[in-house]
Amino acid sequence: MKLDPDVCYKAVSARDRRFDGWFFVGVSSTGIYCRPVCNVRTPRFENCSFHGSAAAAEKAGYRPCLKCRPELAPGGARFDASRELADAAAAMIDEGFLNHAPLPDLAARIGITERHLRRIFADEFGVSPVEYAQTQRLLLAKRLLTDTALPVTEVALAAGFGSVRRFNGLFKSRYGFAPGRLRLSAHNARLAAIPDGDLVFQLAYRPPLAWHALLDFLGDRAIDGVESREGDVYTRTLSLQRQDGQTVAGWCRISPLTNRHALQVTLPPALAGNVPQVLGKLRHLFDLGARPDVIDAHLGPLALTTPGLRVPGTVDGFEIAVRAIVGQQITVKGARRLLGRLAERFGTPLPTPVHGLTHTFPSAAQMLAVPVDALGEAGIIRSRIAAIHGVAQAIVDGKLRLDPLAPLDATTASLLAIKGVGPWTAQYIAMRALGSPDAMPVDDLVLRQALGVPNGRAVATRAAQWAPWRAYAALHVWRAAAQGPARQPVVNLQEVVA
Repeated sequence: MKLDPDVCYKAVSARDRRFDGWFFVGVSSTGIYCRPVCNVRTPRFENCSFHGSAAAAEKAGYRPCLKCRPELAPGGARFDASRELADAAAAMIDEGFLNHAPLPDLAARIGITERHLRRIFADEFGVSPVEYAQTQRLLLAKRLLTDTALPVTEVALAAGFGSVRRFNGLFKSRYGFAPGRLRLSAHNARLAAIPDGDLVFQLAYRPPLAWHALLDFLGDRAIDGVESREGDVYTRTLSLQRQDGQTVAGWCRISPLTNRHALQVTLPPALAGNVPQVLGKLRHLFDLGARPDVIDAHLGPLALTTPGLRVPGTVDGFEIAVRAIVGQQITVKGARRLLGRLAERFGTPLPTPVHGLTHTFPSAAQMLAVPVDALGEAGIIRSRIAAIHGVAQAIVDGKLRLDPLAPLDATTASLLAIKGVGPWTAQYIAMRALGSPDAMPVDDLVLRQALGVPNGRAVATRAAQWAPWRAYAALHVWRAAAQGPARQPVVNLQEVVA
């Protein structure tokens, strides 16, 4: 990624948060690299070099700043199609893919050759995928040492190192001091106050973030026993696969941090080995890679009432598919009741119920094993049972993936080929499971009524002005409609699209 030094230096001087996570500044006089928003005295221009990733800064010989902590920088959602493959690979590395699989497997998952992956990755991030992965492991270890009381051995393993000796040696050679220096400072009153050894992390985002609007959407659709919304706090269960292939059930609790553009994430100790995976899922769930400055400017008047509105994602694509299928032509409340019944009867119980949560949502394999009659007794009609089993079978067979790295057109085509999955369902899945910013279920009744048009074709025509952010436009319209006549939005939707 080519960076203009003059533009970057202006961003550093202004501590412009729009650039946080997009580049890092190395300071030759200190040997440290920082985020553009670091609160230290602005270095002289001639002492600065600018790097497109933390890995590139470390490759150039710089150590991470202990004040602004580069490992806490928000991820970047880029808009240049030529960078999408490199970004997809980076996202998988961030979630620990190379900790248990070789580089050729990563290239195959992205759908390109290993040679091509190396080339585009170096063009985008200035380092090889392996060098990038090594930096991510070190930064995660630094984060665990600073923010948790995990023993150093567990920190090394959780960060993806094969041995403590390897971890200690690489950490000291790269950062100039032993891991114990951070471990000593981690045993403080703040960590001691965390109950039961829970792990606490921060996830940064680019402001604004319409947190209450996001929680309204998730809370209205919360599945009993699986997720809950209490005031500003969202809690849900998770089912994750460990490196040894075993499945572990746990939970996560997320709340906003006062006076910081970050969310606080609390996890139980049982998920220490899955931290990168969990944080990646939560970034997708809360759409933390979004650029609200760009999106809101494009949507114009539509975004005035709720700036920073995000498209809620998911921690599991199959769960969203079941939500969409079950929710066809019934109320949100009715869908919640049925989904809660499915989780209670067919999901995995938590070892110990916590925060009112009792089960994880059933996986595709679990749901496929449920007999048709049992699903019928749970209240699911036969046509929807067939659609749920069809999606589950495609996922289990490896013919369908429902995650942000899945190809949009091929995935929606595969979904539409399953009996019982129509355009509305496929587009809703694309919005939330695939994270497609331009997906929109144009046949949605609320969209038609709010925009004052008779059919989906007319919705598509009216919504064309919002491309490539039509998923965000749909959320704005749904939210305005949900507020009801007592809380009319500032902008008349039909005037906006006239």
